[in-house]
Amino acid sequence: MDVKTGLFYLFSAVLLFAAFRVITSRNPVYAALYLVLAFFQASAIWLLLRAEFLAISLVLVYVGAVMVLFLFVVMMLDINVDALRQGFWKHFPLAAGIGALIALEMAAVLMGGFRLAEPRRPMASGPDTSNTLELGKLLYTEYLYPLEIAAVILLVAIVAAIALTLRTRKDSKYVNPSDQVRVKARDRVRIVQMPVTRAAQPVVDEAPAAGETKA
Repeated sequence: MDVKTGLFYLFSAVLLFAAFRVITSRNPVYAALYLVLAFFQASAIWLLLRAEFLAISLVLVYVGAVMVLFLFVVMMLDINVDALRQGFWKHFPLAAGIGALIALEMAAVLMGGFRLAEPRRPMASGPDTSNTLELGKLLYTEYLYPLEIAAVILLVAIVAAIALTLRTRKDSKYVNPSDQVRVKARDRVRIVQMPVTRAAQPVVDEAPAAGETKA
């Protein structure tokens, strides 16, 4: 076994362990950190497959942006994990059924690649070969329709997130930006002239009430 094969088995083992801990960790912050570790191991495997663009994209986009944002959101929301665990076993059969269905669908799609009579020969790579160029050609020729469908789904998700954010809420204070732009200084600030010094007001002692003596 050469060094490349050993590194592949090492990265794969760590990737499987991290993926298992993502779904078994009781703390959502730990689960997110294990997911970051899984992304790093997947990017390392892609580097072994000479897919440098995919590896760098995974690290920059998912680890550097999405997961950091997810961690900040989880820590700022201060989610009550105990309240989320109360209905775990109640919804477990439905979740297990959906997970099994997704696993069967993925197996039906992926197993077709292992049934090939002759393995596909890798593309001849030379000093002038660009993986990014070849990936772009595949995306915009053979996989153009799946790419457009994914783009439409992402656009719908963005519009839905904006619509949920801009909905009217009773507990939030709304400020009209146009009113802020048209405001003038004389409408907000009133300058009052006061004398620099004022004479001290004499202290007047109050008369004692009936039955009280003045000390």
